[in-house]
Amino acid sequence: MTRAAPDPASGDDRAVVVAVRALTVRRGGRTILGPIDLTVRAGERWAVLGPNGSGKTTLLSCIGLELWPTSGTVEVLGQRYGRIDSRELRRRIGSAGSAIEGSLRADLTPVTLVMTARHAATEPWWHVYSDDDRERARMLLGDLGLRHVADHPFGTLSAGERRRTSIARALMPDPDLLLLDEPAANLDLGARETLLADLTRLAAAPRPSAIMLVSHHVEEIPPGFSHALVLAAGQVVASGPLETVVSDEVLSRAFGLPIRIERRDGRAWARMTRRDDAEPAR
Repeated sequence: MTRAAPDPASGDDRAVVVAVRALTVRRGGRTILGPIDLTVRAGERWAVLGPNGSGKTTLLSCIGLELWPTSGTVEVLGQRYGRIDSRELRRRIGSAGSAIEGSLRADLTPVTLVMTARHAATEPWWHVYSDDDRERARMLLGDLGLRHVADHPFGTLSAGERRRTSIARALMPDPDLLLLDEPAANLDLGARETLLADLTRLAAAPRPSAIMLVSHHVEEIPPGFSHALVLAAGQVVASGPLETVVSDEVLSRAFGLPIRIERRDGRAWARMTRRDDAEPAR
C-alpha cells in the first residue's frame, strides 16, 4: 500500500496526508471557493471554521474525493485526484456527518451499519463479512459508548447516538484520514459534550493519521486539535497553529463582528462584544 511521503521542501519530515494547491471551485459562473493552498501532515488535527457559505463543506468534499475542483490540484495520501482510482483511495478516508446519516437505513442496527463500512457500503447484502468484522464493529461502538444500543434499530437512536454511530462507521476501515463535517450540529448540550469527549480521545490516538473537522463554532473544537483554517466568502482568512489562528482578530474578520475568544479547560469559547466597548482585537 502506497503511503504519503514527507515533503522535503517544507523542512518537516512528517508525511503529507493532504496537499491542496490553487484549489478553486466555481458554480454558476461564481467562485465559491479558492484559490486555496493547504497542507495537512501526519499527526495533525485541523478545525475548519467560518460562517455559512464560506466553503467549508465544499473544501471537505474535494479532499474527500467526492467533488471535482474547477481548477488546482488535490493530493491525498500521496495520490493525486484524477490520476488514480478514487474509489480505492476513498477506502482510506473516513467521513462522518449529518448528510451521511441521512443515507443510512433506519431499520438496520448500528452493528450492521458500522460493519458495512468495511466495504464502503450501506447495505449488508452484497458482501461477505467475517466474525472479526462484526467484533470490530462492536468494539468501535463500545469505544463510543454505544454498546447498549448496538442491536437496536438505527431509527430509534437519539441524535447523539446516531452521530456517534456515523463516526464509528467512518473508523471501521481504519482510515488514514478522517473527515468530520459539523459532527456536533443539531445536538443538545449533553449529546454535544459527550461527543466532544469522544473526539478528544480520538484526537489523542495515533490513528487516524490526520483529522479534519468542519464547524461554525469554536466551542465545538475538541481539546487536542492542533491547527485551524478559517474561511470567509470562499477565501482563507488565516491558517496555521490553532492557538494563533483562533483569535479575536481572525474570527472578527471572518464573521464581520467584534468577537472575543476566551480559553479554558483546553477549549476556546467565542462571544460577541458590544461594538461601543470592544477592546482592540488581539
